[in-house]
Amino acid sequence: MVDGNPDPRVLFAAERTLLAWQRSSLALMGFGFVIERFSLFLSALRHEPEGPGRHLFSLLVGVALILIGAALALISSVGYRNFIKTLPSQDVSSGFLINLGPITNVVIAAAGLILAAYLLVGNL
Repeated sequence: MVDGNPDPRVLFAAERTLLAWQRSSLALMGFGFVIERFSLFLSALRHEPEGPGRHLFSLLVGVALILIGAALALISSVGYRNFIKTLPSQDVSSGFLINLGPITNVVIAAAGLILAAYLLVGNL
């Protein structure tokens, strides 16, 4: 609050930070998926037969990155929610959807967990 007037800049800075973490978590999950699938691409180039458990290293590294991205989405959501609770009510603009970002992060984390489970079940 500046001179008794509401200051939405703090809220918007927190929102931008949450969105930056959201992009980072999506990038990690995307990179993990690419790493996991890259071994399939190499097998196709080499004309090798594809077998279960053949590319265990890329599977584990890819799934680990996907899970790290999902965890990052959840942790950033919790941090944002905790920070919003510390703001004075006059600094939060009426009608501003403060829950939209954290809900989106939870959906992203759930999608990451589903993707990791799909990759693990399909390749083991």
